Formats: sequence, C-alpha cells, structure tokens
Amino acid sequence: TAPAPAAVAPQAVPAKIALIEYEQVAAATNERQRALQELQKKYEPKKTQLQALAQEIDTLKKQLQSAPATMSDEDRASRARAIDTKEKQLQRDSDDASTAYNSDVQDELAKVAKKLGPTVVKYVQENGYTMLLNNTGQQGGLDVMWTIPGTDISQAIVDAYNATSGVAALPPPAPSPTNRPRTTAAPKKP
Repeated sequence: TAPAPAAVAPQAVPAKIALIEYEQVAAATNERQRALQELQKKYEPKKTQLQALAQEIDTLKKQLQSAPATMSDEDRASRARAIDTKEKQLQRDSDDASTAYNSDVQDELAKVAKKLGPTVVKYVQENGYTMLLNNTGQQGGLDVMWTIPGTDISQAIVDAYNATSGVAALPPPAPSPTNRPRTTAAPKKP
C-alpha cells in the first residue's frame, strides 16, 4: 500500500484584495465601444424601415379619423383591418430587430470579455493582489457594500486593456445644436 499523502497545512498570507466589475469593464473598452458603434450602423437601415412603417400607420390612422361621415361601414372596417395588420407587422418586426440587436450586442460583449481575461490576470499578478472579487451587484453575485478607496481596479483594467488591444478610442461626437457649449456675451457698456 502506498503511504497517505502528507496533509498540507493551511497558511496565512497577507491579503491584498481588489474588486472589479468585469462586465462593465468589458463594456467600457475601446474595442467594445467601437463594436457597438458598428452594430448601430448595421441596424440603422432596419431602424429607418421601422420608423417609416410607424409613420405610415400614423398617417393611415389620421386619414381614418378624418374620413367623411359618408364613408361606408365596410370601407371603414377594411381600413381599420389594414391598420391593425400593419401594427402587428410593426410589432413583430420591432421585436425581431430588437432580439437580433441585443443578441449581437451580447455576442460582442462576450468576445471582449473573453479577450480581457489575460489582461486582468496579468494586472492582478503584477500588482501583488492575492484575491480578485467580481462585484456584479446582481443576485447570486458578490455584492460589496463598502470598500476602501483604491481597491476597485476596474478603470485600471480598462486602461491596461485599451493600451494593449490596439483599438483607438472613438472620437468625441460632433457638436449638434442641442449639445453645443453655451457662451455668455460680454455685458454691453453704457
């Protein structure tokens, strides 16, 4: 018979614990932001198509509401059925587009999250952490109530990943009439 393996005695080590919000970190990377922008461009034609159908439905409703009282009940019912059919089509198309878009968004997030792992491990090892906790804030996840400043490494991980990914940050949005900086005029001299 083989001798029993020697029991390994537990040992205390100085703890250095860090927190991360892993999914939010993956979402905040330049790579994920760029992928999200590309997805929005991809779905823009469908969005335009849905908006046009919604506008068509509104127009048909207004036409039916303003139809002359002399319109026959049969014609009125026919137009109402046509509107109902278009509304159902709009709802189905909207649901399908939303499902497809959300699926693509989650797929992109999963790709980045998978690629993010080695950066997280490297950062934790290089900075001497003994434990890393994922603060998801969701049921079943770790819900950290309080921590001292400096233990959340989420932004440091985003910065480290962005530095190694080779994906540049998105340019700031162009000023539009609604987000232009306001300037104040100099007071008039009397």
